[in-house]
Amino acid sequence: MTESDLSELRERAESGDADAVDELVELAGELGDADELRRLADRGNADAADLLIELATERADIAELRRLADDGNTTATDQLIELATERGDLDELRLLADRGNTDAAELLIELTAE
Repeated sequence: MTESDLSELRERAESGDADAVDELVELAGELGDADELRRLADRGNADAADLLIELATERADIAELRRLADDGNTTATDQLIELATERGDLDELRLLADRGNTDAAELLIELTAE
């Protein structure tokens, strides 16, 4: 796809063309384009948010997962907890627990009791 084609697709998506939005999401997912997925997710596209979470998890991008979690995305929060647990990142779990996440608090208790 040329840059011109991509610009046209974005324009169609901006104009409310749902098919164009779907194409953009699919293309960004295939290319691993976090910036495009973030832009679409920030505009409320749940599919883009899901792909962005998947990509961030694959890349162990804690900052992106935290940003999405802070925006209220529970899937991102779950992935952030899982990634922090796998990495033994007690600081991240503590941060989540301090913000009221009971799952993070329980895992933190388990990990510190070992």
